[in-house]
Amino acid sequence: MKKNEIRKNVDWKDLKSLSIKEMLIENNITIPWFVAAIILAYYEYYLLALPFSFFFFLTALRQVHNGFHKSLGTSKFLTGLSLYLNSILMIVSMRAIKFNHLRHHKYEMGAEDYEAKPGRMSAIGAILYGPIHIYKIHKVTLEKGTANDRFHVALELGSVAAFVFTAFYFQIDVAIYHIIIMFIGELLSAFFAVWTVHHDTEEHPHLPRTQRTKWKNKISFNMFYHLEHHLFPAVPTIKLPELADRIDEAIPDLLKRSTF
Repeated sequence: MKKNEIRKNVDWKDLKSLSIKEMLIENNITIPWFVAAIILAYYEYYLLALPFSFFFFLTALRQVHNGFHKSLGTSKFLTGLSLYLNSILMIVSMRAIKFNHLRHHKYEMGAEDYEAKPGRMSAIGAILYGPIHIYKIHKVTLEKGTANDRFHVALELGSVAAFVFTAFYFQIDVAIYHIIIMFIGELLSAFFAVWTVHHDTEEHPHLPRTQRTKWKNKISFNMFYHLEHHLFPAVPTIKLPELADRIDEAIPDLLKRSTF
């Protein structure tokens, strides 16, 4: 079944809007994890800080992902500010990630879809490709993006460089810990954020993998409802479980392959 046919069979437009509570959750979901990680790292409990840093990285991905699709429920300025601040905290240009992610939705595993390239590799290949993937995400944006894209990439990378320089020059241990962990997370993002949801989907690129086990979705903050996201990218992450139920009811035979 083609994407347009699926979209016609599912009621989804009401899921685009967020209540005040939902908007507050989506825009503040990273805070408790970040604060806990920083406090523990400050007191040099680095091993205890690691899971909190992991969940900060995961929830930050959720936040910026919603920002890419204008699904945070906030103004353009506040959404842009969220992406900028997360660029600094995640040690990467979110403008570059956004540019490639929107192309990913447009070209879906095609030749122009650079983001999906790790999904066409083996698991080990995607892990090893991680550093190149991050580099080329930025390179593609600088080559194919607009002047405005290039300005924002330069601003964000300049701010990241200033943050990293300050942390290492003044030997701010808690900041150095955070930078190292986020850098490792970025190197693994080709595997976790791309390969897990797109491997072996070339025959049906509009139907990536999904996760329907409830406890797994709770610990992954609904980030692996990827089939649902590709079919209806304007739906905020917090509404994806409800969207999944509607898809199951409307099209029970739709191909659904699991992420993990």
